[in-house]
Amino acid sequence: MSTGFIPAAKPIVGDEERAAVDAVLVSGMLAQGAEVAEFEKEFSDVLLDGRGAVAVNSGTAGLHLGLLAAGIGPGDEVIVPSFTFAATANSVALTGATPVFADVELDHYCLDVDHVTSLITERTRGIMPVHLYGHPANLSAYRQLADERGIQLFEDAAQAHGASFEGRQVGTFGDFAMFSLYPTKNMTSGEGGMVSTGDAGLERRLRLLRNQGMERQYENELVGFNARMTNLHAAIGRVQLTKVGGWTAQRQANAAFLTDHIEGVVPPAVARGAVHVYHQYTIRVEGDRDGFAAALKNEYDIGSGVYYPIPNHRLPSFNRTEDLPNTETAAREVLSLPVHPSLDAEDLDRIVTAVNALAKAGA
Repeated sequence: MSTGFIPAAKPIVGDEERAAVDAVLVSGMLAQGAEVAEFEKEFSDVLLDGRGAVAVNSGTAGLHLGLLAAGIGPGDEVIVPSFTFAATANSVALTGATPVFADVELDHYCLDVDHVTSLITERTRGIMPVHLYGHPANLSAYRQLADERGIQLFEDAAQAHGASFEGRQVGTFGDFAMFSLYPTKNMTSGEGGMVSTGDAGLERRLRLLRNQGMERQYENELVGFNARMTNLHAAIGRVQLTKVGGWTAQRQANAAFLTDHIEGVVPPAVARGAVHVYHQYTIRVEGDRDGFAAALKNEYDIGSGVYYPIPNHRLPSFNRTEDLPNTETAAREVLSLPVHPSLDAEDLDRIVTAVNALAKAGA
């Protein structure tokens, strides 16, 4: 059996990425330019079925600017999950709007459609499901609900590059969608984000907002930000884009092996019509989850992660009191095991052996 620590995540950056960055450095054109434009086009072609794509300097910036471009602001409400990374709700709050926290369903950890429906009011302007861990939310139901209620649909696809639902790529259902390009995501640009939209007007507002509100230099049309991606980051992203399909297939194969062999814990489920890209392979430990994680590390030298231990509505930054029972269960029980493409057969065997032994022992 292999030895050495198995990390929960392992970014893959090789010679091709380094060469791409060096070429940009040699060119002297470091800020947003041709590399960014090419990255946007290629990302659109590969992952968005040709939909518009706007590169920004972080996933959080992508959500924030997307909401602003969609007209979200003070007095509005946007329904979001509490069980996700805080950037989802933060981006709503940063516009001056109010994030309304909804519960998730425990099969896939995505927003519960029925609970979302019950929370819609006259102030609701949008719904923002998160494709958590790389599993798509029920996008057909949310698109229908948004259309029926006359509200907007926004996709937080930070973890879902290449995922799809009912034969259609995530990022193509919402009024806009955001993909994160942080180092631990399924592909990276070092840091950055990509916002997709099929609305030409919204796309133009995004491009203005990321660049100080101007399309032409010194002709500022609105108050904007500096949220531009650099050519350096785009060069990394362009190389990674050529590899993400193969990495995704390896993640899916690793996940299938784990699901076929682990026992005594709740493995991740995949909804009918969904293609899961396994940004995380997340089990539920119906007992001492934290003790289980500690034993994985201390006894078997295997890393893991808890995403997320504190629901957003209970964070000090929001300090709300909603009753979200599935969210509380998930926060108490979830544990993400290594699933990244760098795992070999011996790593996978060690993970299975460790999980099954600890589950049997009641760790």
